[in-house]
Amino acid sequence: MKALVSVAEVAELGDDFEIDGLTIDERYLGYSLNEWDDYAIEEAVTLSEADVVDEVVVVTIGPERSEQTIREALAKGADRAIRIWDDAVANVDALMPEMKTRILASVVEAEEPDIVFTGVQSDDDAWGATGVALAEEIDFGWAAVVTELDLEPDDGVAHVRRELEGGLEEVTAVELPAVITIQTGINQPRYASLRGIRQAQQKELAVKSLDDLGLNESVLDSELALTELYEPETESETTIWDGEPDETAAELASFLRETEVIES
Repeated sequence: MKALVSVAEVAELGDDFEIDGLTIDERYLGYSLNEWDDYAIEEAVTLSEADVVDEVVVVTIGPERSEQTIREALAKGADRAIRIWDDAVANVDALMPEMKTRILASVVEAEEPDIVFTGVQSDDDAWGATGVALAEEIDFGWAAVVTELDLEPDDGVAHVRRELEGGLEEVTAVELPAVITIQTGINQPRYASLRGIRQAQQKELAVKSLDDLGLNESVLDSELALTELYEPETESETTIWDGEPDETAAELASFLRETEVIES
């Protein structure tokens, strides 16, 4: 049984930054493994250690810089990795969910996994759409926002507990093959050991272009476009009173009356 795990490298923005058109200069950015995907990796690797899954393959869409992120997944126990990138992908202002879906669908076609794991969403854009859109594209069953998973490969079923709106939960079964989007808290992601980090350097990391996947640039077409990037304006101000309570209490009471929080 094979598990495919889609992972993403996400940008981390410092407190001070400058926007230049539709981009933020690299000097203001740091990069790391997407938090939700870390839980997805752990779920797949745990199944591998329990001999439920025979092979764990991780895939990412990202530049050469993202190899550090995908090597982290290999160090945690994934067997091999695929990184997808070329000039056409690099020239896209923003990878929209439908773009990722088309690209990942081609990887699924080539790898033929029994189960696909993704994080519920990514820290940067928070679309929360790629996993379920991928399931629709490849005609797999799916379960989103999964907080508990019991896989029964012999029966071809994944039993899941998933979060719903309003604090509700659903317990259901999904026929395999399936796409499962993993919620944070489903497990405790491990740290990569020194031994795992060394082994990760020897594991296969295949770099593929759109052409290698049998795709052309039309997969990057989208009805959505990034048109503007700006820092939201502050909608409220904070007032701080210094001094002893008996000195500032009257000032606070006066402020609350002026703002009509309390009646005069």
